[in-house]
Amino acid sequence: MTSSSSLSLHFTAPCHTLLPSKPRRSVIVAAQTAHPAESTASPTVDADRLEPRVELRDGFFILKEKFRKGINPQEKVKIEREPMKLFMENGIEELAKKSMEEIDSEKSSKEDVDVRLKWLGLFHRRKHHYGKFMMRLKLPNGVTTSAQTRYLASVIRKYGEDGCADVTTRQNWQIRGVVLPDVPEILKGLASVGLTSLQSGMDNVRNPVGNPIAGIDPDEIVDTRPYTNLLSQFITANSRGNPDFTNLPRKWNVCVVGTHDLYEHPHINDLAYMPANKDGRFGFNVLVGGFFSPKRCEEAIPLDAWVPAEDVLPLCKAVLEAYRDLGTRGNRQKTRMMWLIDELGVEGFRAEVEKRMPSGKLERASSEDLVNKQWERRDYFGVHPQKQEGLSYIGLHVPVGRLQADDMDELARLADTYGTAELRLTVEQNIIIPNVETSKTEALLQEPFLKNRFSPEPSILMKGLVACTGNQFCGQAIIETKLRALKVTEEVERLVAVPKPIRMHWTGCPNTCGQVQVADIGFMGCLTRGENGKPVEGADVYVGGRIGSDSHLGEIYKKGVRVTELVPLVAEILIKEFGAVPREREDNED
Repeated sequence: MTSSSSLSLHFTAPCHTLLPSKPRRSVIVAAQTAHPAESTASPTVDADRLEPRVELRDGFFILKEKFRKGINPQEKVKIEREPMKLFMENGIEELAKKSMEEIDSEKSSKEDVDVRLKWLGLFHRRKHHYGKFMMRLKLPNGVTTSAQTRYLASVIRKYGEDGCADVTTRQNWQIRGVVLPDVPEILKGLASVGLTSLQSGMDNVRNPVGNPIAGIDPDEIVDTRPYTNLLSQFITANSRGNPDFTNLPRKWNVCVVGTHDLYEHPHINDLAYMPANKDGRFGFNVLVGGFFSPKRCEEAIPLDAWVPAEDVLPLCKAVLEAYRDLGTRGNRQKTRMMWLIDELGVEGFRAEVEKRMPSGKLERASSEDLVNKQWERRDYFGVHPQKQEGLSYIGLHVPVGRLQADDMDELARLADTYGTAELRLTVEQNIIIPNVETSKTEALLQEPFLKNRFSPEPSILMKGLVACTGNQFCGQAIIETKLRALKVTEEVERLVAVPKPIRMHWTGCPNTCGQVQVADIGFMGCLTRGENGKPVEGADVYVGGRIGSDSHLGEIYKKGVRVTELVPLVAEILIKEFGAVPREREDNED
């Protein structure tokens, strides 16, 4: 277990870039509705409710017997056998030797494959790809190396058509086609290149997100990489597995903001660190509770707390412990952290966090927020100068985040040839090559790889396109997303011309992995009625999501639209809501 007193760390205060004397053009600000948990009146909570629901037993946290009534099936699976033992006690070695027929013949081993392996980042695709797994990695801040990229390419190459990789909406890699007998060797291979897949699924802390151009951004507030790296190392105990935080009530997301652009999307994270000074010290104000789910979506709210930079880990530990100890474990749709905040009230939740801090104290929020709320979000595609003289970074578009093994090898080659063997992944499913000598940028731009699919200058609608896995590989998805997103966008681009980038997000089901609620236009997969009355693939269409300092979740524009009827509807929305003009009119004006 980790000692609280050992968690405080010392960071050098960041060199803050002076903001322009003339603020950049502001995006439109809309009034936000107050969240119920932000009310000054805190709910009355019995002392018994604040009793921790878990206890430490044989090195792992387990739900106490008295709190097991009405728990969900996933909690029962965790009680029957601790999932992390598959890694920490090497249970994966024996499991990998069994055939799928043997595995399915026993309830316990079937639960291992379908549920517990998610603690190792392995997701069985039983519905459409029986015996095949998606593997999700941990890649703090989205920073990866050419060696890591080549290794992942070597893994997926052997799986033929099933083998591919996706850049995720948490700056992460997911690889597909993995088969169980290969897993022990893959885990060793990941470790050999400094990667891990531990604690990346189910009731764990997901990949810590930061500024994709951290450390090279001339306008950054603070380099987020040290913080996201420490968070990831702490949460996984340096890739050995950390049982302190493997039995949360539900998944949990964290980000560290280092830029005025808010590339990190703090308002949709369970815990977000917002840079702020206080009494001459650098640190972070704290947002909590942001999440998406099929039944409810909420933006993060202020905890009215500030921590100095050296207390990033203690604060994270305290928030996680409060959630682990007190979160409910019944209906899975009501177990995300915001439900606990609602129950205790924000002050009640804050008090539980405060008493779990090493000092037992938590400072109130600072008024010296360092994020410029008038900042216009920058585009990272193409060539941009770094803060390091003579170096540039180049942002590349990865169509809906999908890559094949050859694509990954080529990216690794480019990073080696032109940069410093490093790549950056973004939450919009794109890739940045940093540290390119400015004198070499033209040669890089002439590379055939950049002339085809992976363009540094994508079209105005393609650059904001995001799509989840869809039903090609995901058993929960209702519709196909990635190819359809590309096809619909291409067809819409033939119909209308738009004056500014528009973010369009696709998700295959209500779990909203594609984050449709933050998009200008979002598409959530559903079934609807065809002309003959039979079910066909459709989408609920959302409009009005915003990111940045004036963040706002989009709302339903039209439900149950057949996918075959989306193109004219999207064109109509772009004209009515976003100032697009029909192509024929644009041609006439020319």
